Order: sequence, then C-alpha cells, then structure tokens
Amino acid sequence: MNIYVSNLSFNVTDEDLQDFFADYGEVSSAKVITDKFTNKSRGFGFVEMSDDEAARKAIAELDGGIVEGRAIKVTEARPREERSGGNDRRSFSPRSNSNRY
Repeated sequence: MNIYVSNLSFNVTDEDLQDFFADYGEVSSAKVITDKFTNKSRGFGFVEMSDDEAARKAIAELDGGIVEGRAIKVTEARPREERSGGNDRRSFSPRSNSNRY
C-alpha cells in the first residue's frame, strides 16, 4: 500500500520516514519529496508497505502524531491524476485586440 505523509518538518529525511513506519512492518520504500531546484523538502512524502494490514495499522496510529513539533497527517495515497498538457485559457496580448476575452 502506498501511504501519503504530510506536514512533515523540513528536517525529516527518507531514513527518518522509513524509521517511523518500520515498527509496523516491512517498508518497501520511503521518500521525502524535495523541490527540484533547491533540493529542500516540500514537507510531504510517500511510504510503500507490502502488507496492507500493517499499513492500515500504521496509518491509524501515526495519523495526528507529533514529529519534531508538527502534527503529521497520514493517509492512504490516491493514484496520481493525469495532467492535461494544454491550457484552457485563451492568451491575451496587449498588442492585438484579436485575443481579447
């Protein structure tokens, strides 16, 4: 099961995240999401656990827990939604009246 963890302290590492869940069962992966430009934590991450029952127990017990002074939110991750490649808004060019809304 894939688990979403939010409101993480910016000091939490992948290893810390794995350690939080290791008491509940085998952790397949743990990843704190970082900004692609600064490489700093974005304050959330994902944990993958192979045993769904263990994952549900971890979610129930860790949700709302305090980590480094912050109450974390732990939920089952939703599948990633497809992003559309286009922008539905018409562009506006101050040089031309033809593109006005």
